[in-house]
Amino acid sequence: MAEAYPITDHYYDVVVVGAGGSGLRATMGMAQAGLKTACITKVFPTRSHTVAAQGGISAALGNMGEDDWRWHMYDTVKGADWHGDQDAIEYMCREAPNAVIELEHLGVPFSRTEDGKIYQRAFGGMTTRFGEGTAQRTCAAADRTGHAILHTLYQQSLRYDTDFFIEYFALDLIMDGDVCRGVMAWCLDDGSIHRFRAHMVVLATGGYGRCYFSATSAHTCTGDGNAMALRAGLPLQDMEFVQFHPTGIYGAGCLITEGSRGEGGFLVNSEGERFMERYAPSAKDLASRDVVSRSMTVEIREGRGVGPEKDHILLHLDHLDPKILEERLPGISESARIFAGVDVTKEPIPVLPTVHYNMGGVPCNYWGEVVTLKDGNPDTIVPGLMAVGEAACVSVHGANRLGSNSLIDLVVFGRAAAKRAAEVVTAGATHPDMTNGAGEESLAHLDKLRHASGGTPTAEIRLKMQRTMQSNCAVFRTGDVLAEGEKLINEVWSMMPDIGVSDRTMIWNSDLVETLELDNLIRQALVTMKSAVNRPESRGAHAREDYPDRDDDDWMKHTLAWLGEGGDVTLDYRPVHTYTLTNDVQYFPPKPRVY
Repeated sequence: MAEAYPITDHYYDVVVVGAGGSGLRATMGMAQAGLKTACITKVFPTRSHTVAAQGGISAALGNMGEDDWRWHMYDTVKGADWHGDQDAIEYMCREAPNAVIELEHLGVPFSRTEDGKIYQRAFGGMTTRFGEGTAQRTCAAADRTGHAILHTLYQQSLRYDTDFFIEYFALDLIMDGDVCRGVMAWCLDDGSIHRFRAHMVVLATGGYGRCYFSATSAHTCTGDGNAMALRAGLPLQDMEFVQFHPTGIYGAGCLITEGSRGEGGFLVNSEGERFMERYAPSAKDLASRDVVSRSMTVEIREGRGVGPEKDHILLHLDHLDPKILEERLPGISESARIFAGVDVTKEPIPVLPTVHYNMGGVPCNYWGEVVTLKDGNPDTIVPGLMAVGEAACVSVHGANRLGSNSLIDLVVFGRAAAKRAAEVVTAGATHPDMTNGAGEESLAHLDKLRHASGGTPTAEIRLKMQRTMQSNCAVFRTGDVLAEGEKLINEVWSMMPDIGVSDRTMIWNSDLVETLELDNLIRQALVTMKSAVNRPESRGAHAREDYPDRDDDDWMKHTLAWLGEGGDVTLDYRPVHTYTLTNDVQYFPPKPRVY
């Protein structure tokens, strides 16, 4: 295989895979600490999906009214439906103000109040005084906050001695027993194969929204790091929890930020009713995303949807001052005009719940260190491997992520991983010897797909997978629907040996790239469906109509899922961390769902 695929070797202290918000924050911090750092990314850094994040980044700054990180923590625990790890949540909420102020000092152009402070808006599930009032906690740069953060972090990363390998497709982790020693990658520009040796590999590869037919995710969001972990024999955690954002543009799936409701927008059904007042009398349109998505779905199912097919809902912004829309929501005004043909100052936007975020991912602690279940210890650290961002399951989001907690997750834990790497990695240390065959399995896998000569195109298998996930693992679930989904997704997996790739070249082979991405996606689809089948309760984004109640006695535990070579899924569990890091907060016990 080495003759067919000559390998170029690289040696680094740290290799980060992915150049989104978490990847760039980790890259910047590690290079700043004096570690020889490389960042591998399959798209140009400022095209990473963080650029699409709109509404803002949460931190209890208190610029627009009273706030406290403890209230932020309570909201996050509650929003996670008590499935998040409270030590990690405490860490994130305590560190959030400093992390945002650091971004400000790095140059993020936040919107400002009249007295020059960072502007903050209301977001779903964000409250004051442990649920009594509404918090304006989400720091915003108009409605292009992710764009502002990503560009700033890339500019800052270039200040330090970081090597960027742009448009390289990461293939697989290099494992030496239980230790990660590096990563294999394919350079799309010239077709060469590269072996990156590192004392620490950081997976920052984002989510896997493209498992579904309708998603706000970019087409590049294929969860490559998650699949690499599965192929390395590591588990993924809490994959059954998939968040549907309430407001994707009907027919296009493009995101309309929750910030639009934070600025005063509201949802109506075909009768012109602001129906969220029935489902969440207190929070109304700013209830958490799982609640709003299910409420919209119920309205549609009960015949109160809008349009000829009665299959969507309307979001009104036309009552707001056009100057406010121009200043605070320019991006979504443009998106609505382009993708829905709507002038938001005069008419409502047609919207529908759309797959938006994956709470599950590679299990790790709040320092970003990947953990696995070994010898009865559910927190066994995998040496040489970290995960941050949407690829990771820390788990601060538990069963459901609150809006604007994703961007703070990226920068807080990207920063934490950099701090931890600086402690455990010795700059310039010698790399241990490995056999020349390191990475051979990865090349064999690449070669097999490159020369696949079956009769089924990649696009056909991908479409069947996406439709199966959209129909059988959606906003509402039942045992029968999930059981059918498990059968159908296994049938999709059985189609993979008959896949056909028409382009055999190695330079800019988009056919092969899409096939590798499909291979990554189908693995995650298998563990997602199996994990959902196996959880007989409703919690956060996992809503079982046949098990409508949350079962804290038996199911307040994280699902761990391993994938075998034949597509068989093995499940086990980790306890939810109900302990905190300090005595500044107490354990928040589960409560009935009251919104």
